Amino acid sequence: MLQTRNVDIAEVLRDARLGDLRMLAEEPRAYDVLHTATNALFDLLESRQIDYVLVGGMAMLQYVEGRNTRDIDLILSPSDLERLPELEISSREDPFARASFHGVQVDFLLTVNRVFEIVREKHATDKPFGGRIIRCATPEGLVLMKLFALPSLYRQGDFGRVGIYENDIAQLLQQLEIDAETLVAEIEREVSPSDFREMLSLVGELRERIARFDKRSALEGD
Repeated sequence: MLQTRNVDIAEVLRDARLGDLRMLAEEPRAYDVLHTATNALFDLLESRQIDYVLVGGMAMLQYVEGRNTRDIDLILSPSDLERLPELEISSREDPFARASFHGVQVDFLLTVNRVFEIVREKHATDKPFGGRIIRCATPEGLVLMKLFALPSLYRQGDFGRVGIYENDIAQLLQQLEIDAETLVAEIEREVSPSDFREMLSLVGELRERIARFDKRSALEGD
């Protein structure tokens, strides 16, 4: 069974930067600087009563170990994004946007995409993050988002992200009783028939992979 963790967002961001060779040339960001920036970000979201959900690698850390991420991923509406002029938007191509807030990268998944809206509406819960409570995707919400993303990543040939996403889904399916087929059915109308079939096929493949792993682990444990 998955155990909820009190994830320290600033600590995760700091460790990810220290482990990224591309950032060695940049000035290291001290923990207290990142802590101040992340607290200020969520204070701002709360003060503006922004209806957001934390997703991505930071949300995954609530449920699995070993995940690494250099940014904060949030689902919110386009209208709510407009209410945050303090953010420095560096790119936007709906349903995605990227911004910086006091040196912290924030990636937005906008609810113009119905799948993101479904996750925000149906698959979110409150979780502890470094002494505060943050609205976060549930394991079901994370599985749904990653399954939705994978057909596009296959077409792009993004092998690195495919491996990460498939591993994330497999870990969640192995440790929780998640009805992934029912989750996929929630978004059938939002995707192409071929992507829908691809997602269902992937669920079956991952379940077979998990079964093989569990069987081998049981044999080695005897």
